[in-house]
Amino acid sequence: MRVHICAVGRLRSGPEKTLIDDYLTRFDRTGRALGLGPAQVVEVEDRKGGGMAAEAELLRRAIPKGAVLCCMDERGKALSSPSFSERLAGWRDNGRSDLALVIGGADGIDPALRGESDMLLSLGAMVWPHMLARVMLSEQLYRAATILAGSPYHRD
Repeated sequence: MRVHICAVGRLRSGPEKTLIDDYLTRFDRTGRALGLGPAQVVEVEDRKGGGMAAEAELLRRAIPKGAVLCCMDERGKALSSPSFSERLAGWRDNGRSDLALVIGGADGIDPALRGESDMLLSLGAMVWPHMLARVMLSEQLYRAATILAGSPYHRD
């Protein structure tokens, strides 16, 4: 199952991008044997200032047809790392070939796009800067792959 982190905004070179690239490379290596990956970040940017609706339209174009749509939202379901890994495995085992993890812009994700999602996922009750949300999501993807692989990286 290919993984697409679809995010509003551009992340420039720096420590956050280095971390994301590292975790996604690790995810790809670990997940390959498990039928997970590759993972990629797809960035969209509303240059015309159309707000959440315009961002949602750009995000829809970035999401592969038939993908599981999982929107990151602080009102979403907070899962433990083992539960997140089980969810990934379930989607994979049900024949889903793509997963789109969507991170909205500064105002969040347009309600219409949120309503289309298969799942709303929260990284906790706190709101995180988008660049850190990308890092945390990338790390959780890698952690999920290690859990499914039986690796000692994750400890309860």
